[in-house]
Amino acid sequence: MTYTPDFDLDDMLGALNSVIENCAEGSKERDAAKLAQIALLYIRDSEKGDDFSRYCRRCFGTSFKIEVSHEFATREEADKWLASGKAQHAEHVKIAGKGFLVVQLPGRMTFIDRPLPEELEAEEWKTESE
Repeated sequence: MTYTPDFDLDDMLGALNSVIENCAEGSKERDAAKLAQIALLYIRDSEKGDDFSRYCRRCFGTSFKIEVSHEFATREEADKWLASGKAQHAEHVKIAGKGFLVVQLPGRMTFIDRPLPEELEAEEWKTESE
């Protein structure tokens, strides 16, 4: 599926009508199409069309990039920042050149390994996956 930069929400809502009509009553497909239609109505009615358009561009972009919020030279520096209370759940960071994700666990925040796309292109990842 390609990104269409000038799609019209009303046209998409109409297209979903025909999908809904062609699906069996009570089917998961019909329910999914109705839900998609409601989501588009919400976007239109709450005047979030521009935000949605930007989001679509990111989803359909050919280059996938993860935004790293902070870079730390050492794990100790990263742990100090984590303990400061400034970290947010699902925030991507780089520690000593490696990707990590901040996750909220019951009662504490921690890091989990989350290699960045550029890491996955490195030779060590390619040979490990073979």
